[in-house]
Amino acid sequence: MHHEAIRLATERNGATVRRVPLFENAADATVEGLITRIRRELRPNTRVLGLTWVHSATGIRLPIREIAAALVKINSYRAEASRVLLVLDGVHGIGAVDETIAELGCDFFCAGTHKWMLAPRGTGIVWGKSQHWKRLRPAIPSFSAVPVYDAWLQGKLPTSPTTAADVTPGGFLAYEHQWAMGAAFRMHAAIGRDRVGARIAELNTQIKEGLAKMSKVKLHTPLDPKLSAGINCFEVEGMKPEEVVAKLLEKKVIASTSPYAVTYARLSAGLMNTPEQVDKALAATRAVIGA
Repeated sequence: MHHEAIRLATERNGATVRRVPLFENAADATVEGLITRIRRELRPNTRVLGLTWVHSATGIRLPIREIAAALVKINSYRAEASRVLLVLDGVHGIGAVDETIAELGCDFFCAGTHKWMLAPRGTGIVWGKSQHWKRLRPAIPSFSAVPVYDAWLQGKLPTSPTTAADVTPGGFLAYEHQWAMGAAFRMHAAIGRDRVGARIAELNTQIKEGLAKMSKVKLHTPLDPKLSAGINCFEVEGMKPEEVVAKLLEKKVIASTSPYAVTYARLSAGLMNTPEQVDKALAATRAVIGA
C-alpha cells in the first residue's frame, strides 16, 4: 500500500521515485548498516524518504529514531526548501512496540489501527508535525476546517495555510467505529504501552528462538527485539509457504503467508496470546516439517 500510495502521488504531482534496498538479508541487518545505506542513497534532489516501520515481508523493524537522527544531521546542511521529509508507514508498529509517535522523529506517520491496536477494520490515523501540514494540498473535501467551509459557502478559494483539519475527510462518519477506536486506544493506555510492548516482544522472541532451532527452517526476521516486533517470517526447506500454512491450520495453528512476489510463512503472537500457546504452535511447526 505504501508503494502504491507513492506511485499515485508521484504520477499526480509529476515527481519521480526510486526504490532502494536497505539490506541484503533482513536477519543479518544492523542499525549502522541500515543508516549507512540510507545516507548513501539520499541525493540533492531527494525531498521525501518513505519508510515502513515494520516490514510485513520479513518482520524487520527499522530503527526509526536512529534514522531520523541521521536525517536531522543531513538536513542541517541543506536549505529549508531542500530538506528531506521522513514519511513513515507504521501499521505494524503502532500498538506492538513501546514508542511515542511524536518522539520517533518522523515528519508524517500513517497507520491503520485495526491490527495491533485492535480497533475496527477501516480505522486509522495520519499524524504530522504541525509545521509541515501547510506543505500539503488537500485531495478530498473536508468540513472539519472552518475557514475551508466558510470559503466554500462564499464561493471563494481558501486562503489560509493547510492544517490537519483541511485533509480530514468530510461527510458522514462511521461514529461507532470512531468510538470503538477510542476504546481500543484507552485499553492500551490502561494496560500500559510498556507492558504491551514487553509482552509482544517476549512472545515473539519465543517464536523466533524456537524457529531458529529447527534444522529445516530459515528465519528471515532479526532475533534482536530492537529490530523486530510481532511478525516472524520463515521458510521451510522443501515446502512452499502456502503448504506450511495449510498444514499448520490442520493442527489448529493460524499462520499466514506474506502477500508479496517473494513470500514466506509467518507466525505472529499478539497481546491475547500466551507462552503456552506459542509452545503449542512451535510443536505443531516441528511436526509439520518433521524437525
